[in-house]
Amino acid sequence: MLNVRRLLLLTEATERGSLTAAAEALGMTTSAASQQMSLLEQEAGQPLIERLPRGIRPTPAGAALAGRGQAIRRELRAAQADLDSFTALDQGTLRLGSFPTASASLLPLALTRFRRRHTGIRIEVRAGVLAELREMLHTGEVEQGLLWDYEWNRLDDPALSLTHLLDDPTVLVVPADSPLRTHPSVRLGDLADQEWIIRADNHPVADVLRRSCRQAGFEPRIAYSSHDYQEAQAMVAAGLGIALAPRLALTSRRSDVRLLPFASDVPAPTRRILLARATARPATPPAQAMDRVLRSVAQRFTAPGLHRAQLGAVRRG
Repeated sequence: MLNVRRLLLLTEATERGSLTAAAEALGMTTSAASQQMSLLEQEAGQPLIERLPRGIRPTPAGAALAGRGQAIRRELRAAQADLDSFTALDQGTLRLGSFPTASASLLPLALTRFRRRHTGIRIEVRAGVLAELREMLHTGEVEQGLLWDYEWNRLDDPALSLTHLLDDPTVLVVPADSPLRTHPSVRLGDLADQEWIIRADNHPVADVLRRSCRQAGFEPRIAYSSHDYQEAQAMVAAGLGIALAPRLALTSRRSDVRLLPFASDVPAPTRRILLARATARPATPPAQAMDRVLRSVAQRFTAPGLHRAQLGAVRRG
């Protein structure tokens, strides 16, 4: 049977392209790492790496074993996370994952309520994009994670248990003096001649805009690519264009923009906000308490009164 520690050494060396770097990551000397790699090759009965003038390159057999090593490393980290959760429970530690929109809307209120009720529990929050958050949940780096999806990219992961917290509709962001502000609702098909502010770097909301406009029969004309929602609002306020955004992303709305709902017959995308945990690991008492708090906070963010406040005085101005 292959030695697991040596297999993890091969995995690190393959990922880093260097036996020296792998040794440093694993707390070994380079000579010890070289010796362990030779022993692993003896166990495997064939060469696993090619030693280059600078670094290493895996052989086909080495690359295949390194792929297995990645899965083993993930399981070992998950096992360690399980142990850590049991030993840390007396100290009351809860590890959460979140994405920027949730961290700026739902999560602060949830954390405030949770801390008032459970003063002895320490909370750690890790931020990430969707793929990173899912990986954290799989490995046990976080016990719970706030995630999102749209109809065309539903999360279908049997390793995760999902709780639907709320629906987050898409709204239209326009300047405060826009003629559109007097409309109780708008049709996307009537906006084909508008310039648009889009999210940069292949952001999911950029996909939402393009999908929605194409479904309405036109290709959006992009005037500016923004890197966050405050920047997008500023460009809208300056009259450079209009924008689409999830409602939760605009809880800090500028006074010089207005948020407009779409007509009921317009298929404006709505994303689901989800609370996830690993199916294989039962929720700890702190996680169960946070689940209850987040459900309660989510109800506040779906209340009609808040919805009207967020949309702003669409008929004023």
